[in-house]
Amino acid sequence: MTSPRPKSPRTPVLPKKEDKEESFWDKIGTIGRKKRIKEVQEVQAEGKYAIDSPGSPTAPEIPPEEYSLLDNEERAIIEPRSLEDPRVKDLIQVLIDWINDELAAQRIIVKDISEDLYDGQVLQKLLEKLTETKLDVPEVTQSEEGQRQKLAIVLRAVNRVIYGTSKPVQKWSVDSIHSKNVVSILHLLVALARYFRAPVRLPENVSVNVVVVKKDAPNQLSHRTYIEDITTTYDDLGMKCERDAFDALFDHAPDKLQVVKKSLITFVNKHLSKVNLEVMDLDSQFHDGVYLVLLMGLLEGYFVPLFDFHLTPQDFDQKVHNVSLAFELMQDAGLAKPKARSEDIVNLDLKSTLRVLYNLFTKYKNQP
Repeated sequence: MTSPRPKSPRTPVLPKKEDKEESFWDKIGTIGRKKRIKEVQEVQAEGKYAIDSPGSPTAPEIPPEEYSLLDNEERAIIEPRSLEDPRVKDLIQVLIDWINDELAAQRIIVKDISEDLYDGQVLQKLLEKLTETKLDVPEVTQSEEGQRQKLAIVLRAVNRVIYGTSKPVQKWSVDSIHSKNVVSILHLLVALARYFRAPVRLPENVSVNVVVVKKDAPNQLSHRTYIEDITTTYDDLGMKCERDAFDALFDHAPDKLQVVKKSLITFVNKHLSKVNLEVMDLDSQFHDGVYLVLLMGLLEGYFVPLFDFHLTPQDFDQKVHNVSLAFELMQDAGLAKPKARSEDIVNLDLKSTLRVLYNLFTKYKNQP
């Protein structure tokens, strides 16, 4: 056991000989000086507040770093008080947890959505994971220009997936994401989570106060404030919908769920066996749409031309095309339009797949 380290020697403080006990009148004088100093400090603080205050009781809190603007330049920022809103905090945490779950295999951990996403690196990995594709971008970029170029490629890919076009959209841009604009980053992540039917429940009706700061003159700033809605009330499948039998099976009766899956496998194989095909796993074998298209042709008694769909789909878009075609064939056969989207099936959403197959089972179960 090591002995404790000796303390450094200290020079003893000796009382000064000339110090003498403070008299009663000295104490009175000291109290008076302290009172005057306090009054001066209060007047100084009041004057500083009067100078710094913009004169409005509802003036937004603008961080000092946002003052560095060029003449006539505008910048939109979240009012800091909004970031303390429990619903905003909840939304941010839900999105962070979702990203970390998606990228857990790659050992990527996001802690701050603005600091960790602005350069496009994590967004690239997230989009590649969600679409099962590889983006043609440099893996690591150190310079600001390199980051912006990479981010531009990633955002064009996002826009193409969500909106079908690589053109810029209003809610986010290279400039806003790279400048760590939390509003734009939230809009982007919410759009991705909804499009890919993330297995999370996004808080509804989340909004923030946005302050637009403009530099009108070298020493003059003006601002305007508006409310920006980040999320709304969702009623589409995968976000918020009326619970059905499959929700109950997943939550409370996993044993019965296996029975339902076995019945559906028996049903689809009864028909797919006519073309020497067999399904072993409902969780994955329908996600590219090929078996769905072939199954509809067999159930309705016609041959689907091979040029109408991709027999061996190579990417996300081709799989979506196949599932969308199968949905069209179902509607042509008199079935209601599936509540699930094609992307739900492609993204291996088991509930959506089971709902689609169960609708077919209900209509064609007695067909030889």
